[in-house]
Amino acid sequence: MADAPTWIRAAPEDEPGPGRWTEIAFGEGDDLVHLRETSAPGNVVTTTRSRWEAFAQGVRAGEFDHVVTG
Repeated sequence: MADAPTWIRAAPEDEPGPGRWTEIAFGEGDDLVHLRETSAPGNVVTTTRSRWEAFAQGVRAGEFDHVVTG
């Protein structure tokens, strides 16, 4: 990640930070997606866009509902 990515926080707009929210940044001009937690911004996980899209489709399809508590 040569240029500083633009991070998008997955949290309600009125929530105070940093909190334990997930942030995502899409690599500019590459095939990468970067993820981090707001409380630990130095720990970045990187994956490909195709893998990210497959994961997002699985979430929308309910494939991970069995691991959700609450």
